[in-house]
Amino acid sequence: MQTNLLIALRGMAMGIAEVIPGVSGGTIAFITGIYERLIDVIKSIGPELWYAYKKDGLTGVWNKLDGTFLVSLLAGMVLGIVLGVFLITYLLDTYPLLVWSYFFGLILVSALFVGKQINEWDGQRVFAVTIGACIAYYITVSVPAPGNPALYYVFISGMIAVSALLLPGISGSFILLLMGMYSYIIPTVKEAIKTFEADKLIILITFGSGMLVGMIIFSRVLSWTFKNYHDFTLAVLTGFLLGSLNKIWPWQHVIRTMEKPDGEQTVVHSVSVLPETFSTLTNNVIYGNDPQFLGCLITMAAGFLTVFLVEMLTKRLKTTE
Repeated sequence: MQTNLLIALRGMAMGIAEVIPGVSGGTIAFITGIYERLIDVIKSIGPELWYAYKKDGLTGVWNKLDGTFLVSLLAGMVLGIVLGVFLITYLLDTYPLLVWSYFFGLILVSALFVGKQINEWDGQRVFAVTIGACIAYYITVSVPAPGNPALYYVFISGMIAVSALLLPGISGSFILLLMGMYSYIIPTVKEAIKTFEADKLIILITFGSGMLVGMIIFSRVLSWTFKNYHDFTLAVLTGFLLGSLNKIWPWQHVIRTMEKPDGEQTVVHSVSVLPETFSTLTNNVIYGNDPQFLGCLITMAAGFLTVFLVEMLTKRLKTTE
């Protein structure tokens, strides 16, 4: 029971992370020690389940899916997404610099955490880190595209977003933002949860179906790379984390905003600036002009500390599970 609760808490942290553009649930899975187990579970969704059912019935399916782990994790993720949609979005609106600073510290130390898992460093691994960092950085500076409410595009958005979910350092929410779908999907999820309206539920089901298909395909790719190119894969993931830091740097010059359905403004495109530059900006209507430098340093340190505490807790759990 205790183990299941701890898995659910990890899932909740992943769910919260996925609501925040720039933070990846895959990062949380990695630093909490369940990443490769999660990939193996997702990979098992497919024809293998039918063979397991033919051989051992529902018990075989449950075992193949690592059922207790999967149900606990999904329950936590659902709760985390609900909390993220309502609580974290409020905190981002109210204390944006402090929230981004916390996650900057979290992701930075996570990159170090992932990098130290590599058994041997050489030129190829360094090259892999560089490539991963360049790809992630390019994604962070890309200009968002206009969205498309058509169901086929909602489905494709789900496929791509969940692929990013499985990659530490690349946020599914940020991919949605780049595709122009974040402001469409997130409010729809809110309304579906609140009202259960048919049109909102159809969009939610379509998006969820795209996520399921994306998970089935991409998890197999990741599982194969981990088994055949373990260190190289970790090096690329380390690069993804480092390259993504540009997106969650707390001091941003807002270039483009967008109006939410409730009338509030949200950032669509921004560029990183130094704290002293941030304080001189005249059009930072979202973040204001106070760099809150000391508070940001404290919350960055809290992000650092979180990863170390999670690592210590994970090591203890592995000795008891």
